[in-house]
Amino acid sequence: MRLFPTLYVFAFLALSCNSHPSGNTRRVEEVVIETGEGDIEIELYADKAPQSVKAFLAIVDQKLYDNTSFYRVLNMDNQPSNAPKGELMQGGLWNRRKKKPELPKIPHENTQITGLKHLTGTVSLAREEPGTASSEFFICLTDQPGLDYGGANNPDGQGYAAFGKVVKGMDVVRKIYRKPETDQYFDPPVPIFSISRK
Repeated sequence: MRLFPTLYVFAFLALSCNSHPSGNTRRVEEVVIETGEGDIEIELYADKAPQSVKAFLAIVDQKLYDNTSFYRVLNMDNQPSNAPKGELMQGGLWNRRKKKPELPKIPHENTQITGLKHLTGTVSLAREEPGTASSEFFICLTDQPGLDYGGANNPDGQGYAAFGKVVKGMDVVRKIYRKPETDQYFDPPVPIFSISRK
């Protein structure tokens, strides 16, 4: 008979520990990328890369990723032989025929700050200089330590801002990755019909 009150206390404590106080950011958000080749499900790590995730979700919620594409691919055959190589595919709002909207720049959350790494399936922000990322993102096809802070793939040593990971649909990612390309650009681009919260 004495077990029941104790169980109630433990149940209450467990629920209290798992609840999030009002206004706190969820630790993990999920989105689905609907493509012409199938769906890709992604976890976004808001606790580790809060500014990157917030900016990405703002674009998702505005539906700006609808009717865009995966347009660029880096593989072992289409990069200079004397440079560190990456294996990834890139998507977002960029389009050769129309200007993308001006969006806020995202403060650079490098992997030394977040503790995230560019592993197989990692989703990260494309950029030029640190702090210039806005809407373009890429997915790693294999482990890419050269894209981390201090890695060899970027001359400034700051690496890229990883903020999520593919949790379902890596077969779709690999299928897209193998599509025909010319000079690092998919020919034709692979449609992204939408990106939405799960």
